Amino acid sequence: MTQVDHTRMANAIRGLAMDAVEKANSGHPGLPMGAADIATVLFTKFLKFDAADTAWPDRDRFVLSAGHGSMLLYSLLYLTGNKDMTLDQLKHFRQLGSLTPGHPENFHTKGIETTTGPLGQGIATAVGMALAEKMLAAEFGKKIVNHHTYVLASDGDLMEGISQEAIALAGVWRLNKMIVLYDDNGISIDGPTSISDSVDQVKRFKSAGWAAELIDGHDPQAIAAAITRAQKSNKPSMIACKTTIGYGAPHKAGTAKAHGEALGADELKAAKEKLGISLEPFSVPDDVLKAWREAGARGAAEHKAWDEQFAQLGSRKRAEFERRIRHERPQSLAKGLRAFKKGLLENPLNVATRKSSEAAIEVIAAAMPMEFVAGSADLTGSNNNKAKSATAFGAKTPKGRFIHYGVREHGMAACLNGIFLHGGFAPNGATFLVFTDYARGAMRLSALMGTGVVYVMTHDSIGLGEDGPTHQPVEHLSALRAMPNMRVFRPCDAVETAECWELALNRVDGPTVLALTRQNLPQLRTTAPNDNPCSHGAYELVAAQGDAKVSLFASGSEVQIAVEAQKQLAGRGIATRVVSVPSLELLLAQPAERQNAIIGNAPVKIAIEAAVRWGWDAVIGHDGEFIGMHGFGASAPAKDLFPHFGITAEAVVNAATKRV
Repeated sequence: MTQVDHTRMANAIRGLAMDAVEKANSGHPGLPMGAADIATVLFTKFLKFDAADTAWPDRDRFVLSAGHGSMLLYSLLYLTGNKDMTLDQLKHFRQLGSLTPGHPENFHTKGIETTTGPLGQGIATAVGMALAEKMLAAEFGKKIVNHHTYVLASDGDLMEGISQEAIALAGVWRLNKMIVLYDDNGISIDGPTSISDSVDQVKRFKSAGWAAELIDGHDPQAIAAAITRAQKSNKPSMIACKTTIGYGAPHKAGTAKAHGEALGADELKAAKEKLGISLEPFSVPDDVLKAWREAGARGAAEHKAWDEQFAQLGSRKRAEFERRIRHERPQSLAKGLRAFKKGLLENPLNVATRKSSEAAIEVIAAAMPMEFVAGSADLTGSNNNKAKSATAFGAKTPKGRFIHYGVREHGMAACLNGIFLHGGFAPNGATFLVFTDYARGAMRLSALMGTGVVYVMTHDSIGLGEDGPTHQPVEHLSALRAMPNMRVFRPCDAVETAECWELALNRVDGPTVLALTRQNLPQLRTTAPNDNPCSHGAYELVAAQGDAKVSLFASGSEVQIAVEAQKQLAGRGIATRVVSVPSLELLLAQPAERQNAIIGNAPVKIAIEAAVRWGWDAVIGHDGEFIGMHGFGASAPAKDLFPHFGITAEAVVNAATKRV
C-alpha cells in the first residue's frame, strides 16, 4: 500500500471541496473541511466497500445525514475511484445535469445510499438500514449479511425532532451495527449553536440506550480508537467528534461564515497556503490519489470472499436472497390474491376497508412470510396491519416481522425508506391518515427517491366519527395526490382493497398510500378480472341504462353513496353511470384515449368524496358538481356527520336533477 501521511489524505478532501464550492459560488465548504479527518479515517481504515461495485449487498452503508456537506461525499467518491464520479463532475458541482447536485441524491448518483439534505432524515433513514441488516442477518446468517451502517451527522440533524424518534428506536432495538459520527462543530447558519441549543448530546444518546463518547475530531488516532470501540459495542454508538468548521481557513474557520457560502478567492488562497495544498484548482498529488484509490480497491478482496461464501449457499436460498434484494415479488403473491378475490365474490365481506385490508394481509403474509415487514405507530389495533402469524421485532427477536414504532410517525416513515433502500424487504407502516402531516417529510423523500414503501393510512375521513376535526382528514387526500410520484389509493370495498394492495406491493419505483375506512362498507364489486381495474385509477362500476346523462365519480366510502344515488336517478328516468375512482392521480396519468373513455361524455359530472374538492376539477370540470367537504369536520357519530355535511345520496340526486 502507498504510504501517505493522514493529513495530506484529508487535505485532498478539503482542497476539492473548497475548489468546487468556489467554482460554483454556491455550497457549504465548512463541513467537508471540518469533517475531512473523520471521513479519511473511516474510509481508509474501517469502511467495507468496493468502489468498483457500489451495489454489493454486504457493503457497509455510509449515510451523509448532513447532506449540505455534499462535497465531502463527492470528493470521497472521486478519490476512492467511483468510475462515474470524475474530476469533471466535481468541477460542475451544483450545475444542471451533473452528478454532483447541491444535496446527495441516491437515484441520481451511484455510490450514494440515500437522498439527504432535509436535516434529520439521513440519521433516521439509517436506522431503517441498520434494522434491515439485523433482520436479514438473522435470516441468512452473518456469513452473508454482516455490515455496519455509518452516519455522519451534524448539529442540525440532531436538533431536528425526527432524530429523537430515530435514536430512541435504535436504542430499544439495540442496533449495535449502527455508528453515528457526530460532527460536533457548534456552528449553524445563524451562528454558534449555543444561541438556540444547550443539549449535551452524549448524555442524550446514552439516555436513549446508546454507547456515546466525546473525542477530538481532528486526531486520527482518537477517531480510529473510538470507531474500534464502537464496532465492539453491543449497543448503537455515537461518537461526538469535536471539530472546527471550515478547518484551515484563517479568518472564517469556526464561524458561520464557513457554513453556507464560498470562502472567496483571498480566503481560499490563504487556507490552501496554511494547509499546504496546491493553489492549482482541483489538483491532487499523484501519490495521494494513488493512496486513495488503493483505499477504494481495498474491499475487493472482501467482496470476492463474500461472493465465494454466497456461492456456497443452497441454490434455493441463493435465488431467494437475490430475488428479494432486487425487490421482485414471488409468484405466490399473485396466485394467493387471485384466490382471495375469488373467495370474496363467493362470500362477500361487508366490513371497513381497514378490516378487508387485514384480511388481504393474511394472504400476503402467507405468500411473503419473511420479506413482508409491517408496523404501526402505536395504533396496531386500529390500523389492522398485523398478520396473525407475525411476531414482533425486537432486540432479542430479530426474525420478527411486525414493528412497534411507538408514537413516532415521522421516524417510522424514514425507517421504512431505510428498510427498502437496504434491500430484502417489502416494508409498510401504518397510522391515521391525518397524521401523514407528521410523517410528510419522510414521505416526500419516499416519492423523490422512488422507494417502494406502502403507507397504510386508516381512519380516512369524517367517517371516523367522534374523535372530531383534529383527527378527521379533509385536505390530506388532495395534499398527497399533489406530491409527484406518490400514489394514493382509496378503495371502496374488500375487492378493491385486495387489488390496491397488489398494485402497491408490485410498485417498487415509488411509494403508495392506502387510505382505509374505520366504518363498515358494503362489498360493491361482483367481478374480479385479472387485469385489475384499479390499475387504471378508475373504472365504470355501474353502467347507465341507455346514454348516460349523469356520471358519478367517487372514491372509498362515498362509492356506496354514488351507487344509491344512481338507483334513485334511474328510478326518475335519468340514465346514470357510476365510476369508482380508487386513485385519482393514476386515472389522470392514463393515456388520453383511456382517460376519456373512463370519464365519458355525460353532460353532467358529479364527484363525491368526503374531503375537499382540490384535484377533482380535472375530471368533472370547473363547472362540475362536487359533493364533499368545504371545511373541517366535527365530533359526532359517523352516521350523523355525513348528513350534517350534506354528503348523501339525496344531495347527489338533487344536484343531478338541477343540471339535467
